[in-house]
Amino acid sequence: MPKKSTKMSGLQCLATENVWFDKQRYDDAEKCFYEGANGTVPKVKTAVLQPKTAPQKRRHRNSSSHAGDQELASRMKGMELENQTLHRVVEEMRAALQTLELRVASLERSPAAVTCAKAAPVAPVKPVKVENGDDEDSDIDLFGSDDDEEAERIKQERLDAYAAKKSKKPALIAKSSILLDVKPWDDETDMGKLEECVRSVQMDGLLWGASKLVPVGYGIKKLQINCVVEDDKVGTDILEEELTKFEDYIQSIDVAAFNKI
Repeated sequence: MPKKSTKMSGLQCLATENVWFDKQRYDDAEKCFYEGANGTVPKVKTAVLQPKTAPQKRRHRNSSSHAGDQELASRMKGMELENQTLHRVVEEMRAALQTLELRVASLERSPAAVTCAKAAPVAPVKPVKVENGDDEDSDIDLFGSDDDEEAERIKQERLDAYAAKKSKKPALIAKSSILLDVKPWDDETDMGKLEECVRSVQMDGLLWGASKLVPVGYGIKKLQINCVVEDDKVGTDILEEELTKFEDYIQSIDVAAFNKI
């Protein structure tokens, strides 16, 4: 039976060798060896931080619970102070209510005091009648009739003074301004004589004004004359009636304008 070959190829040797996979560990061991040979103490490094232990966790939990207990205690203390204040206010209101109830009860038990507080009605004044006495005493008025007479006299004096003042004031006279067109018969009519006839009409409340001749046509002219009349004394009908009496010179009369003054 042939012997197995004890020789291995280079690739097989490398496959069985694991020194290169632990290179970091060998490097650290070599470093420690040289540091020990030189007389220096190697420093051990902690690569990974250790997690907290159970006592540490317990201390952290205790500190958190202690802070929560302090906050809760402060809140409870504030609530106790607020509760005491509310109790004090309630007690004060209760005392005031009891005082008010006592006052109402005392007033209800003594109605006479309420009756006395009301104002007594005023008795009417009766007129004094004199049964026996002279005529002079019977004329005396005990209720101030003299004052009434004095007030009536002053009132009458004021009315008389107002009437006198009003009578002295001049009354307004209503007047009107009238413009008349006086037409002749023809162009041969003497216009000077016609105007003279017109102005000859005189009456109370009539005042003649300016005049002029206005051409009409075919050589005929009309007389245009202005006058001022008092409305209560002179009217247009009366004025026209008086002017048409001069029928030898005047054919017709027209009112050209009529204005109140």
